[in-house]
Amino acid sequence: MAGIQQGGTDQATSTRPPKAGSPSPAPNGTAARSDGANPAADDPPSLSAMPAGGWFTFAFWLAAGAITAYALVHLVSGLGSLLSILMLAVFFATALDPMVTGLVHRGLRRGFAVAVVALGVLALFAGFVAVIFPPIDREVNSLINAIPGYLNDLRNKSTYLGKLENKYHIIEKVKSWISANKAGTLDLNGILGAGKAVFSLVTGTLAGIALTFYFVANLPGIKNFGYHLVPVRRRPRVSELTDRILAQVGRYVIGQMIIASIAGFFTWVWAMAWSIPYPAALGMVVALFGLVPVVGSSIGGAVVTLVALTVSLKVAIFTLAYYVAARLAEDYLIAPRVNRRTVDVHPMVTILAVLVGAALFGIVGALVAIPAAVAIRLIATEVLLPRIDEM
Repeated sequence: MAGIQQGGTDQATSTRPPKAGSPSPAPNGTAARSDGANPAADDPPSLSAMPAGGWFTFAFWLAAGAITAYALVHLVSGLGSLLSILMLAVFFATALDPMVTGLVHRGLRRGFAVAVVALGVLALFAGFVAVIFPPIDREVNSLINAIPGYLNDLRNKSTYLGKLENKYHIIEKVKSWISANKAGTLDLNGILGAGKAVFSLVTGTLAGIALTFYFVANLPGIKNFGYHLVPVRRRPRVSELTDRILAQVGRYVIGQMIIASIAGFFTWVWAMAWSIPYPAALGMVVALFGLVPVVGSSIGGAVVTLVALTVSLKVAIFTLAYYVAARLAEDYLIAPRVNRRTVDVHPMVTILAVLVGAALFGIVGALVAIPAAVAIRLIATEVLLPRIDEM
C-alpha cells in the first residue's frame, strides 16, 4: 500500500502544472535558461539585418568624419608657419624658464628676472648678427666686384674660363636662358614675392622673440589656467607631472646648448689653427646646427669642410676627419655626461622622433622632437602604463 501511495504521489507531482513566472521546459530536451532570456537574443545582429535608414546614417557620419579630417589636415598645413613659430617659442621659453626661476629664487621678482634674461639673450643675438653678417656682406661685394674680371676672362681665349667659353659657349647659353625666362626684365611679381619673403622672415623672427618672452613671463599663469581645466581631485597629480616635464625638457635644452657651445668653440679653435676663413662665423653656424639633435652637428661639420676646400684639399680632408672624431666624442663622451640627469630616451626613439618631427615641420620639428618625446615618455610611464597594469 505504501508503494502504491508513493507512486500515486510521484505521478501527481509530475503532472502538476508549472507555477506562474517559472521557466517552461525547453523543447527537444534542451535545458532552459534560468534567467528566462531567449538564447537567440544574445547573438549580435548581422550587418545584413541593418535597416536601410541605419546604413544611410552610418555612411553620412563616415563621410562627415572623413571631410572633417581632410579639412583639419589642410588647416594645419596652412598654419604651418604659425605652428612652427609657436613651437620655437615654447622650445626657447622652456629653455629660459630655469634661468628665470633661478633668479627668482635669489630674490628677484619674476618681471625683473625675465628682463635680465631677455637682455642677455638679445645681447647674444646681436653678437651673432655682428659676427655672421659682415663676412656675408664682404663676400657678396667681392663677388659683385669680380664679375667684370670674370667676363674679361671669358672673352680671353688664353685663360681657363676663355677655354671653357670657346668649348661650351657659356655666354650664348646664358643669354638664351635669360631671353627665354625673361630674367633680365623687372618682374613686379618677383619683386613683390621677394619683399613678401623678407617681410615674413622679419615679422616671424620678431613674433617668435615676443612670444618666447611672453611665455617665460606668464608661465605660472598659463600653468594655473591649464590646471583649472582638470578636475579638482586630479590637479595635484597633473601639477606634479607638468613640473617634472618642464624640468626635464628645460634641462635637456640647456644640455643641448652646452654641447652646441662646446662644438662651436672647438670649431673656432680648429679654423684659427688651419687658417680657415671666418672662424667666428663658422663657430656660430656649428653651434646653431648643434641644437638640432642627431643630424645637426653633422650638417655643421659638412659646412666647415666645404669652406675648408677654399684653403686646400688637404685641409678639407683633415677637417672632415676632425668632425668624424668630434661626432664620436660627442655621442660617447660629452653627451652622456651632460644628459645623465636630464633625459632617458632610447636612441631608436630619438631617431624616430627626429624623423617624424622633420617630416611634419621641417627643421623646427626636428628641433623640438626630443623634448616632445621626453614629455610623451614621462606621461606614458607615469599615467598610461600604470592604468594598463591595473586592468
